[in-house]
Amino acid sequence: MAQELAIRTHDLTKQFDRHIAVHDLDLQISAGEVYGLIGPNGAGKTTLIRMLAAAEEPSLGEIFIHGERLLRDQENPHLKRQLGYLPDDYPLYDDLTVWDYLDYFARLYKLKEPRRSQRLREVLELVQLTHKRQSQIATLSRGMKQRLSLARTIIHEPLILLLDEPVSGLDPIARMQFREIIKVLQEAGMTILISSHVLSDLAELCTSVGIMELGYLVESTALKTLYQRLSRQQIILSTLGDLESLEAELQNYPEIAGVEKLPGTQQLCVYFSGSTESSATLLRSLIESGIPLTEFHPTQEDLESIFLKLGHQQAS
Repeated sequence: MAQELAIRTHDLTKQFDRHIAVHDLDLQISAGEVYGLIGPNGAGKTTLIRMLAAAEEPSLGEIFIHGERLLRDQENPHLKRQLGYLPDDYPLYDDLTVWDYLDYFARLYKLKEPRRSQRLREVLELVQLTHKRQSQIATLSRGMKQRLSLARTIIHEPLILLLDEPVSGLDPIARMQFREIIKVLQEAGMTILISSHVLSDLAELCTSVGIMELGYLVESTALKTLYQRLSRQQIILSTLGDLESLEAELQNYPEIAGVEKLPGTQQLCVYFSGSTESSATLLRSLIESGIPLTEFHPTQEDLESIFLKLGHQQAS
């Protein structure tokens, strides 16, 4: 049976005066996916997310949330309650405590006691801010503030989470903490759409990705499929001997599509078109030919390389 679609758009278009920010966009995101939205500034990612969150009216086209039509200009509290939206610049109220801030939003969503206090405790534990519940928001670090914003976004237990650049400006530890929370939410069955410039985070989190360019969705596919289609296998090699001898030896293998010296290192990156068995054969052959290898590390091109490659394809 086909998996249910959490989000579907048909011919979705947004025009501001003469500028078309989103063009005829057909998007399909299955329930339970983490869908990464990639693209340069001005690609239309934020406009798309705002339309999905019912914060922006489409010029044309339709949005369906779990099969139901989303209409911004009509009251549809049932449908809007299924959505949690975290914009990239949502203001926090610095003079409130963490608990009072979340309690305020829980009341806006009409959560009643005792469920309201129970839900506040649940989200504080999830975002690891229980110990800060009585702290003023002004005293929190940037990473804590972002986790608090996420807690506010999920206080009403939405089915779909829309995150616009949620790790922007966070340090690596804060990003890692945020990623771990997203994984927990996905495991709980939430559908998550996340836009980010930090492609390594998306590669770790996402099941599918969409790539936007100038308002068009130029690619939308499972991450695994994208890797299979566009990611070249790489092998990182280093040797106790000189790199020139290793490079000369590598010329004898037809499955090697290219060799690059990694700048500032004594390593070679080999682009390899063979199977896993072939790479094992290559390793054995290099050792038998007397090359004193100290590293033989098969890997794949990362999401950033694929994104840049796709950009060049679109341009050419």
